Amino acid sequence: MPHSLVLNILPLAPIPAGYLTGRHLHALFLTLVSSVDKQLGDYLHDAAADKAFSLSPLQTKKCPFKKHHSLQWEHAESIPEYTPCWWRISLLDDSLFGKLTHLWLNINPSKPWHLGPADLSIANIFGTHQPDRPWVNACTYAQLYEQASETNRLIAFSFATPTTFRQGKFDSVIPTRECVFNSLLSRWNKYSGIEIPELSLDALYSSFVNIKSEKVTNYEINFVGMVGEVSYRILGDVEPLVIKQINALADFALYCGVGRKTPMGMGMTRRIAIAPSQKITKQNAELSFPIQG
Repeated sequence: MPHSLVLNILPLAPIPAGYLTGRHLHALFLTLVSSVDKQLGDYLHDAAADKAFSLSPLQTKKCPFKKHHSLQWEHAESIPEYTPCWWRISLLDDSLFGKLTHLWLNINPSKPWHLGPADLSIANIFGTHQPDRPWVNACTYAQLYEQASETNRLIAFSFATPTTFRQGKFDSVIPTRECVFNSLLSRWNKYSGIEIPELSLDALYSSFVNIKSEKVTNYEINFVGMVGEVSYRILGDVEPLVIKQINALADFALYCGVGRKTPMGMGMTRRIAIAPSQKITKQNAELSFPIQG
C-alpha cells in the first residue's frame, strides 16, 4: 500500500546549507528506519536498485496547493533555528509502512534527531489527505487501480522538483510520454502486485508543456532537470482498459515520482487538475512549449 507522509519538523539549531542535500536527507531517513528496525535500515542502505521509497527536499515554505509551482530543492543559506519545516516521505512497498508503524505511532517531539550538527524535533506526521495537504495521501494499489477512470483522456502533471530521465548512458530532461509513463510503469509493476504486462502509449500525445530547466548542484555531480507542468491527451479509438491503465499510473505518480534520484528529492511529481486554458480542441491544438535554462 503506497503512503505519502508529511513530517512537520522544527530545527533546534541552524541547519547548515551543506547538510540540506539529498544525500544527507537520505541518510536521515535511514536513521529513522534503523531506530525501529536496524536490519531493515541496513537493507535499504545496501539495496542499490530496490529503493521502495522517495523523499522530498526539506521545505521551509507552506505547502502550495492553489498554484502548482515547484518546491524548494536547494538552499543557498542555512535554515535558522526554530524555522518550521516539512518533509515528504513516500513508501511504495506494502510491507514497508507496516514495519515502520512503531516509528510513526511513537514519534516523541522531545527526542532530537540529527541532520549534520543540528538537532531536529519531529512535531507530528500527517498521513491523511486534506485539501491543503496535496502531498499527503494513502491508498491501496487495488483502490488506485479500481478507481482509475476508463474515460478520462486528459492527464496533467506538476513536476515539483528537477526531473531527469536516463536514456542509455545519458540523461534527458524532456518529459516524453515514454520517459514519464515507462518510469511509472516499471515501479507500478515492481510494487503493486497488479502487473500491467504491456502498455501501448501510441495514442498518448503532449497537449500542453510549460517547463524550464534547472541545475541541481548538491550531488557529487551536477544534474540538470526540468520543473513545470505537462499535459497529455489520449486521442483516437482507445480501449477503456488502456485508458484505465494510463489513469492508474498517473494517479500513482504522487507516491513514486518519476525519473532519476527520487530517493534523494528529485522527480517529485503529482497529478493535477487541468485548467480550462490547457484543454485543446480540434480547432485549437496549439502546443505551448517554453523551455528555459
